[in-house]
Amino acid sequence: MKTEFDNLRLNPFHDYEADSNGDKQVVKIYCDGLLIAKKVKLKKSIRYFAVKNYLDFITDEIE
Repeated sequence: MKTEFDNLRLNPFHDYEADSNGDKQVVKIYCDGLLIAKKVKLKKSIRYFAVKNYLDFITDEIE
């Protein structure tokens, strides 16, 4: 999911925001104002979350 998450985050048509609070870091990715994916990093644990159809938002190539 990491490379898919990076693909979503680097897509110029998507917005993302990062928030850090102590040991917890959260990165949220939006498409047209809708949350489509989220990464939560807590200490050494990283968890990825996405909507069911997140593959529809992935692009073949990002320049």
